[in-house]
Amino acid sequence: MDQLKLLGVALGLACLAGVNLYLTVFVTGLAIHFHWIVLGPQYESLALLGHPVFIWVSGTLYVLEFLADKIPWIDSAWDTVHTIIRPIGGALLAIRVLGETTPAFDIAVALAAGGASLVTHFAKASTRLVANTSPEPFSNIGLSLGEDVAVLGGLALIHYNPLYALGVFVLLLSIILYFAPKIFRAVRVKLWLIWKKLNRPADRDAASTLPTVLPSRYSSVFNHENLLNETVAWAAPCICKKGPGVAANSSGLLVATNEDPNRLFFMARKSWSTKARTLNIEGCVARREPKFLSENLILAPESGRGTNAVFLFERGRGERVQQIVNFINNRAIAPVAPSPAAEPVLPA
Repeated sequence: MDQLKLLGVALGLACLAGVNLYLTVFVTGLAIHFHWIVLGPQYESLALLGHPVFIWVSGTLYVLEFLADKIPWIDSAWDTVHTIIRPIGGALLAIRVLGETTPAFDIAVALAAGGASLVTHFAKASTRLVANTSPEPFSNIGLSLGEDVAVLGGLALIHYNPLYALGVFVLLLSIILYFAPKIFRAVRVKLWLIWKKLNRPADRDAASTLPTVLPSRYSSVFNHENLLNETVAWAAPCICKKGPGVAANSSGLLVATNEDPNRLFFMARKSWSTKARTLNIEGCVARREPKFLSENLILAPESGRGTNAVFLFERGRGERVQQIVNFINNRAIAPVAPSPAAEPVLPA
């Protein structure tokens, strides 16, 4: 039982360090220094955190982090720097909790605790990166305060019942790991959109012609799915944020045909293969929705209730998205004819 309590304290401090290392060390040090908590014999190794030097240093760094966490993009830069610092801090805290052990056991604990800190750090940094795409700063402030409250609540739970803390943190890590692939794809999309926005030429907003030629890596897939030998009306690289049968945040190519404008193909790139999905857009209307990092194509029922699909295009492709919107909304009148001067498709 005592070993499980030690594990609960070690794992809990490691997880909290991944969210806010300095607040974890600062509050723990204050509690030890002012005897708000009485350390049992098995936790005597944590008494070092109550030294005034540790309190002053961690407190100063926490103030800096408190301010940096409230400023959009500064918080992401701060998280990037701490991608190494927080796991190392979490590993050292866990080793300190367990006290004198064998070198082999110390290495195992350091790897496990560092991994736990890295998982919670990844969840925090990913959430901040997604929040930074909104132009208002209030989400950053709310997230920062919520994280501080969560750290304080976690420390209180560790103090009052390490066994419950162990169960809660194991459950938390399991949930984060379960959703890790989706989180990773969302972060990858945000980073790609940020990179495109930062490297966009000044004249990129100029009108562009919708491409009508498929890249070679998509041609075979399209020919396989295209049983009626329809011709390509246009093909545009994008990211599917939401779509029937398509994984969220999948990059690929959106293709329309001249013969059947009520159907779209989305060719998603997955690992080393490409899979095509057919999207029936009959009864749907399209609209363009400019965002901070992207130009969004929204497909929704004519009734206006709900959303069938959302496709993201890099910022500066507003004219291209508007052409697609016009094609879809005017498909009952006349489909768009291929243009011989169309520009080649860029890689998605």
